Amino acid sequence: MKLLLSHVLILLLAVALLPPCESSSATGREQEVRDAVTSFVTTRTAEMGWDVRIRRITIADALKFPEGKVEYEIIAPQQWEGWGNINIAVIARQKERVLRNISVRVDVEALTDMVVALHQIEHGELISAADVVLKKLEISQNTRFAARTIDDVVGKKTRMTIRANQTVRADRVEKVPLVKPGQMVTIVAENEVLRVSVSGKARSAGAEGDTIRVQNLTSLKEIAAVVVSATTVQVAF
Repeated sequence: MKLLLSHVLILLLAVALLPPCESSSATGREQEVRDAVTSFVTTRTAEMGWDVRIRRITIADALKFPEGKVEYEIIAPQQWEGWGNINIAVIARQKERVLRNISVRVDVEALTDMVVALHQIEHGELISAADVVLKKLEISQNTRFAARTIDDVVGKKTRMTIRANQTVRADRVEKVPLVKPGQMVTIVAENEVLRVSVSGKARSAGAEGDTIRVQNLTSLKEIAAVVVSATTVQVAF
């Protein structure tokens, strides 16, 4: 009897020392979180037209959840643009019950075409196709405003000096005004069957495609018109 009791006590002690039963290891749960974060980043950047690669996903703590399926909700800052380092929250749920709010650090590399100066372009110069080239570069704080196509900059004037191999920012070039204030222009209104034109005077400057104020010299009224060329503006008909 004493021998049987001794065996029972040993068995109970062994069971008590066993680790709690889990459906999967902490490593398995970590991989689930990584997969959820990867899927989120892929979906978030799918329409951007970038080459995207996740360089690093950092999960600070070990993840141990109860048995069964766990669902993950990713919450990223609203202003996140899809690249760079970011802290996101991963909400782990099981049967509508929140198990944990997991803090995850993600480092995302995003590459896209950017316009780069082949040589130094001085302030006030007109940019030609021979001055620039497209290169695939990483989006960063320094390159986020770079022009993405050659057509975005060719024919425009620099607002500051651009060094060789520097990206050409869209906000550092400007259209060349075709029409100047006080200039005589032809105001055109037309549709599929009729074209009407009158003489006018520009009241403001504008480049091709800009909307400016012009005075109809027949009626002396000021109206809005779109610059078509150096001598012609068009109004809605």
